[in-house]
Amino acid sequence: MKKTLFYDALIGPLGEETAPVFLKGDLLVEGDRIAALARHPERLASDAVTKVVDARHLIIMPGLVNTHGHAAMSLLRSYADDLPLKEWLEQKIWPVEDRLTSEDVYWGTMLSIVEMLKSGTTTFADMYFFMNQVAEAVAESGIRAVLSRGLMDAASSGAEALREAEELYTRWHGGENGRISITLGPHAIYTCSADYLRKVMAVAERTEQQLQIHLSETAGEVENCYSRHGCSPVELLEKIGFFSYPVIAAHCVHLSDADIAILAEHGVGVAHNPGSNLKLGSGIAPLARLLAAGVKVGLGTDGPSSNNNLDMIEEMRLATLLAKGTAQDPTLVSAATALHLATAGGAAVLSLEGVGKLEPGYKADLIGINYDQPHFYPLHDPLANLVYAARSADVEFVMVDGQFCVENGALTRLDEEKIKAEASRCARRLTGKGKIRE
Repeated sequence: MKKTLFYDALIGPLGEETAPVFLKGDLLVEGDRIAALARHPERLASDAVTKVVDARHLIIMPGLVNTHGHAAMSLLRSYADDLPLKEWLEQKIWPVEDRLTSEDVYWGTMLSIVEMLKSGTTTFADMYFFMNQVAEAVAESGIRAVLSRGLMDAASSGAEALREAEELYTRWHGGENGRISITLGPHAIYTCSADYLRKVMAVAERTEQQLQIHLSETAGEVENCYSRHGCSPVELLEKIGFFSYPVIAAHCVHLSDADIAILAEHGVGVAHNPGSNLKLGSGIAPLARLLAAGVKVGLGTDGPSSNNNLDMIEEMRLATLLAKGTAQDPTLVSAATALHLATAGGAAVLSLEGVGKLEPGYKADLIGINYDQPHFYPLHDPLANLVYAARSADVEFVMVDGQFCVENGALTRLDEEKIKAEASRCARRLTGKGKIRE
């Protein structure tokens, strides 16, 4: 079994979320798992170690978990900006998506995976089309993913999409040593009728799959739901039994206290996407209220055409600053909490066991942050620096499932230049050449 020893690193956070600590020492990986942590190298070193990494300048922390996105939408990055969600979707995004091919989705996903890996994301959740190609990209790249075929019955292909979702589950769930998980992805209450959602729930019942859905993202969505159904989107889903199944609810920006109580009662996991919600003018999710009520929360970027990057370090900083600023209370959502949301909290939202912590027996999904940078000095508090001062460019290595995907800042399994070229070719076919004169 391959063993990798990280020597003399700053390792953390360790311990409880509310009182995390950092250890100056060594971390041993055996196969796909963390085997041990110790203060002194002689406790871990042995002739059987395959690779030794000098980590004296590194903070080793859990890989970042991106709980919501649409990776292939990297092809539409900066194509349709500065628009409200409804206009952005209906007039810009959906018409282009009608022209998408499986090849487009493959290269768009690959482009996003390159960006995610190089910025420290080791797991991402995705909801889109041509999901076999997304799974292929995940398999080739080495990243971990929770995938769902986007489902809408507003489209004429609703039944076919649900069939594709079942086939995706049969083919890929648990694949690649468990790196690939499959869920069901009804898009939203405004694109899926209650009858269609019940059909999706029947599949979830039969296959024991988790559900992903966009929920209460805009004020307009909530107002329309009250007009049509006399209740909020959250209340509507509770009425039809949707929360009887494990659910990842993306956005959850416009919530009443009653909505939050429902989410907490049913153990719904919320994917908080601060950057995308700000850019689309959707609002600011009530993160502090969700956490106070005991709701599971993770962080996400949303798609790279509405954010427009996949930088989870940026999302950590945004999440805590927005919570403090909107409440005018600097004690809300500490750096420790923000880092938890981006790691173990996100893994809990995605129902991933053994992911998101630095503990023996957990998956070796690790990243190394180079803290020998001006913006890390002085190192009064490594955790605060990771949330408030770190940059995605500080990521030096990324390991997923015990395998290096990034070493010394460079990809180990993917041809970055080819991926950028192919993704650009696909984007030009879909949208034209853009605003740059050639």
